[in-house]
Amino acid sequence: MNDSTRKLLVVEDDVGLQRQLKWRFESFEVLCAGNRTEALAALKRFDPAVVLQDLGLPPDADGVSEGFATMAAIQEQAPHAKIIVVTGREGREHALRAVQLGAYDFCQKPVDAPLLAAIVDRAARLHELEIENKQLLETRGSSGLPGVIAFSDAMVKVCRTIEKLAPTDATVLLLGESGTGKERLAAALHALSRRASKPMVVINCAAIPENLLESELFGYERGAFTGAVKQTIGKVEQANGGTLFLDEIGDMPFPLQSKMLRFLQERVIERVGGRELIPVDVRIVAATNRKMEDAIASETFRADLYYRISEVSVNVPPLRDRDADSVLIAQYVLRAAAKKHGRGGLKFTEDAMRAIQACKWPGNVRELENRVNRAAIMADGKQVSAQDLGLQVPAAEEGGEELLRLRDVRQRAELQAVRRALSIAGGNVSRAAELLDIARPTLYDLMERAGIRSSTERADEGGSAS
Repeated sequence: MNDSTRKLLVVEDDVGLQRQLKWRFESFEVLCAGNRTEALAALKRFDPAVVLQDLGLPPDADGVSEGFATMAAIQEQAPHAKIIVVTGREGREHALRAVQLGAYDFCQKPVDAPLLAAIVDRAARLHELEIENKQLLETRGSSGLPGVIAFSDAMVKVCRTIEKLAPTDATVLLLGESGTGKERLAAALHALSRRASKPMVVINCAAIPENLLESELFGYERGAFTGAVKQTIGKVEQANGGTLFLDEIGDMPFPLQSKMLRFLQERVIERVGGRELIPVDVRIVAATNRKMEDAIASETFRADLYYRISEVSVNVPPLRDRDADSVLIAQYVLRAAAKKHGRGGLKFTEDAMRAIQACKWPGNVRELENRVNRAAIMADGKQVSAQDLGLQVPAAEEGGEELLRLRDVRQRAELQAVRRALSIAGGNVSRAAELLDIARPTLYDLMERAGIRSSTERADEGGSAS
């Protein structure tokens, strides 16, 4: 067997049924276990994508207590494995309970072979896509930008703009509500630039008192004021060769704006209490949640400084306008929080996913991160519910829209990822498969299910590639 062969663990104490299942799933690498101890040992060595588990296991072969205990142990050890439980005809309520506790699906005895094969195949495909999406999130931030998660068209457009601006020295102004991730975009801009080996220095123009901001920015000489016992370089000099990120620049004190304008025009500074003109090579990236046109109209912000800092302006959309990004970000944050707090295997319940999707998130990504981090600590068991998040579950009829199930959310995210990869690759399927880190046949299958045609197919019909 090669490493790409899908793996199936069968947990069943009936040796005859073990053999039948092993024969039935010949396209899988199948390993069998007869009890909980054997199952956990096989799980550690085998790392299966799918676990097919009977609920009636020894020493409680006629009951379900050992089956549920085994399922819980499997979830603890391999949270990403898809568990499909097998029950008797009279065990439907046990099957439903298993699904509520995190099983992927169930099948009843006597087993309908084609149905079971379809369930196992679907579970294996989902496992494969989840692993691929996880790798994409961890290695490329799901957007091509480090630290940025974006699958919605609105946010992907922002990410492509950042990628185009990164190699340049253009002064960039990031506009958007508080908590939308402007600082992360600034960090990504720096990380992708030729200045990445030099420091990125951040200063929050709204967090520092007006009488200290000038010395923070430009530094000061010894004796410049009471308490200035030594020469101190400012943030601008610290960023020499790198990037200076001016967060909340819309709140910069008006008297200081003229000095910032002079620096941007001449690229030299003068420390407080000093006379020496010091040349500094920095790239300026600024951000604000204010409407700059209103600030200029009210004469709290200089128009000439605005034009200097907004050589290129980038509007960052609020989370409520980013389609399914909230769900994807929440999953990413939950994985990180679970790892940080030693709570492996945490998952959102279906009602939590629905609530996350429906929430307007007035505090944007920052609010979402805070809620998920708190829930990861406070949740009981392995399931994070809407109640743990402090969110209301929307009613089915609310807004007249069909609510998304967890599976629907995943399918939508997969579709968006495929479309985005094809767009970046100019319709080239081989290149898109490389970007997604999946095999071409897998990508063709996803495209077929989504009704997406390749550029070659469109060209054959006289169309043009997008």
